[in-house]
Amino acid sequence: MEPTSAQLKAFYRRCVAASNLMQPINVVRLDERNKRLFVLIGDTIEVEIFPNGEVFIK
Repeated sequence: MEPTSAQLKAFYRRCVAASNLMQPINVVRLDERNKRLFVLIGDTIEVEIFPNGEVFIK
């Protein structure tokens, strides 16, 4: 299974923002059950990217 193009675009934007803040990207995982892309930035910033490219930051 691969991420959608909308997810890839949103992921790229988040990676650029994280690198601008000098934060490491520790985990990237595509959940095959709900098709969400999960990203852990630093130790505390959790990002979920939905198949339509919508981003939820915890």
